[in-house]
Amino acid sequence: VSRLIIQKQNKQIKHLRSYNTFVFVAIDDVKSLRAVVNPDISKIRNIGIMAHIDAGKTTTTERMLYYSGYTRALGDVDDGDTVTDFMAQERERGITIQSAAVTFDWKSHRINLIDTPGHVDFTLEVERALRVLDGAVAVFDASAGVEAQTLTVWRQAEKHHIPCVCFLNKMDKPTAKFSIDSIKQKLKANPVLLQIPIGSGRDFTGVVDLITKQKLTWKLKSSVLVDDGRKFATESVNGYDEPGLMKDISEARAALLEQVADLDDEFAELLLNDFSDNFDAVPSAKVQEAVRRLTLARKGVPVLCGSSLKNKGVQPLLDAIIDYLPAPNERLRWYKDDLCALAFKVVHEKQRGPVVFLRIYSGTLKPQTAVHNINRNSTERMTRLLVPFADQHVEVASMTAGNIAMTVGLKQTVTGDTIVSSKASAAAAARRAQTEAGGLKKLKEQRDVILSGVEVPEPVFFCTIEPPTMAKQADLENALHCLQREDPSLKVRIDPDSGQTILCGMGELHIEIIHDRIRREYRIETHLGPLQVAYRETVLHEASAEDTLDRTIGERRHVVTVKLEVKPADTSSADGSCDSSTFAEKAAEQLSEEMKEAVRNGVQSSYLQGPLLAYPVQGVTTLIQSVRVEPGTSPAMVSACVSRCMLKALKLAGGQLLEPVMSLEVTVREEYLSSVLGDLAQRRGTVRDIQSRHDDKVLLATVPLAEIMGYSTVLRSLTSGNATCSLELDTYEAMNPQDQNMLLKKMGGF
Repeated sequence: VSRLIIQKQNKQIKHLRSYNTFVFVAIDDVKSLRAVVNPDISKIRNIGIMAHIDAGKTTTTERMLYYSGYTRALGDVDDGDTVTDFMAQERERGITIQSAAVTFDWKSHRINLIDTPGHVDFTLEVERALRVLDGAVAVFDASAGVEAQTLTVWRQAEKHHIPCVCFLNKMDKPTAKFSIDSIKQKLKANPVLLQIPIGSGRDFTGVVDLITKQKLTWKLKSSVLVDDGRKFATESVNGYDEPGLMKDISEARAALLEQVADLDDEFAELLLNDFSDNFDAVPSAKVQEAVRRLTLARKGVPVLCGSSLKNKGVQPLLDAIIDYLPAPNERLRWYKDDLCALAFKVVHEKQRGPVVFLRIYSGTLKPQTAVHNINRNSTERMTRLLVPFADQHVEVASMTAGNIAMTVGLKQTVTGDTIVSSKASAAAAARRAQTEAGGLKKLKEQRDVILSGVEVPEPVFFCTIEPPTMAKQADLENALHCLQREDPSLKVRIDPDSGQTILCGMGELHIEIIHDRIRREYRIETHLGPLQVAYRETVLHEASAEDTLDRTIGERRHVVTVKLEVKPADTSSADGSCDSSTFAEKAAEQLSEEMKEAVRNGVQSSYLQGPLLAYPVQGVTTLIQSVRVEPGTSPAMVSACVSRCMLKALKLAGGQLLEPVMSLEVTVREEYLSSVLGDLAQRRGTVRDIQSRHDDKVLLATVPLAEIMGYSTVLRSLTSGNATCSLELDTYEAMNPQDQNMLLKKMGGF
């Protein structure tokens, strides 16, 4: 009897699942990645989601996966259960740190989507994603409009000539404004308005499609606990019931047709020839075709609106991706049907090892085949081929041109490498390129026929990293090697003066994430510290010194007397070198070559540590006036005596500290220029020049390295994220007496 009751209860639960909220959707309803459609190349879309931080990129991606049937529940960034934000650091902070690729289908089209970070510290992730994508969706916070990082990612898309679709998100916020003025003014783009909202703030219920003149509304039904937005009503606007809305639609559609006709000659001709009596009668399909031409030519940017968090407006956005963004029809003519792919990302996994993301431009990729890396001039065997779906992947038998794939087994491949089927294929492509060039140039090596790589920005933040013990040094070096391969914007170098390991990154958050990953993934409790400034020392005036060394070691007596002179050199160099020592004529005649070499070694060793703070000495010339050596004295004792005499002379000559001065270039909008100049003045900076570049100002200055620690973070705060900077060593300059005394007290512990 109890078994019958349990069976009856189970039937009731199944009945409830089919009518209740999406939380109870059965597992069978979720599509498998193996069922992803594999259509013709014309029905593939490779797109990226790009925006300023917190504009709603990940939430929009989550809705796309849910409505296409590839997830059973709607993930939430605040709950830390989204598909694309799978790293522990991403879920803790609620931000996207690394780009994640997912594959799904929508209306018989295959969509390969990459969700990119919005923080400026991870701009490389956006750069390498856009390098391999064909189109992009720019997401905007409707209450904020165009923000700082929006400008950055938009410039990146323009650099790669990527057509875009704009999505005004968060239309449900009370402060949301349906305005495209900031897109016109700040992005210098032509926004083509395809939708207008129905209601605003909390009353936002849907949108009106201006092309079809249909109303799309998402209304919460009383019988449903939570509305997942999967179902929405599509109906024509009734002019009698909603005269105000009908007027807005008519005005907006007339403006749309006029704008499209101004930008597209073919559509203008159609309107004038066939629909001159009534422009509004033009078929929606013709308007759609014209908007697609504008988008692909980058003459206009379609603009849609919605609220991803409230599950409104995402399905029309998916339709717009299919209708307006390009298919990957660009086949490399030099490789014809041979394989040619670009590696744009590497991820290290514990089970699989290095996993390489490839964009296939031509040919077909299959597992268990050997491929040739042109950049490394090496052949590797690819063992497995996977379809990306964030951190869950499905193995497949082959992948055709136009797709994004993940491969296992490529041990040497790094970001930016070109992968082809064989050396012969690369050579054949080189010959075709040579023939197409008209035979004017001599045939080059096959390395010249490669895809352009990924541009890596220069680091702007520096700090030191140390292992807990020397026993962990090798493990730390391995971890840093793997992380550098994953993230080319992270650079590691050894300081030749201090011997410290220095991390060079894109900002404090970038380094903080790297530090956290080393702790979690590689189990090494490392310590981060401030960068030590590599000062130099020099002398102020001439000084002479004489010293005698008389020492008996065993039965052997060593006696040396040295007299020398030091003086400032005419010029100093940024590499810390000093002029070589010279011998007076009499001293040169008396010494053998062996003793001369010993004297030079003594001089050079004294240059390694100056008299003030034991920093290397530069800009000093040494004259050896005389060297008297008793018979039986070893060269090592001669070197020791010279070093001791040099230390005396350097102290008598008056020590002067030299500090490294950086050449700084800041690109900033004009309204923030005064704030940046004021901050640089406080940092002992010297402005060299101020130039104009488009609508921005480029500030060229020199600033001491000690004053510019963490400057990238301060600069972002000063300019609300509307500035970028680059640094490189310029020269070493003498410190003024006041700054030098303060540094000597600080280093002395006072």
